[in-house]
Amino acid sequence: MTKTFSSLSDLASAFGKSIDDSSVTKKSADQSLVYSTDGGKITAAKKAQVITASDGFARVRRETKGRKGKGVVTITGLGLNDKALKELAKKLKQTCGSGGSVIGEVIEIQGDKREEIKSVLEKNGFKVKFVGG
Repeated sequence: MTKTFSSLSDLASAFGKSIDDSSVTKKSADQSLVYSTDGGKITAAKKAQVITASDGFARVRRETKGRKGKGVVTITGLGLNDKALKELAKKLKQTCGSGGSVIGEVIEIQGDKREEIKSVLEKNGFKVKFVGG
């Protein structure tokens, strides 16, 4: 004869043990769950993007730190979302004829093309400040 157990406490009582219900916790929203037979593939909730507000100036800085002496121009303070930053970076890279990337809210353009970057940013309605040496 096989006996079925409907809960963990029933199983524990069959072995003469008692379970403290406060030690057993249930997760209401399991964040590590990737698939459920009830609902199929579960996607994680996307976090809302936080955009730092701009003070009206795009700051253009030349950096070499941590890049083995290679010069990179960084542009910060634009106050744009990810999609607009990537489009602006693409336009800057095409104008300068060099590579670059978007990291967080910072656009990095390879080489020292500050004057070309300034002209493109001013055409797009930004006021430009050169920061640093």
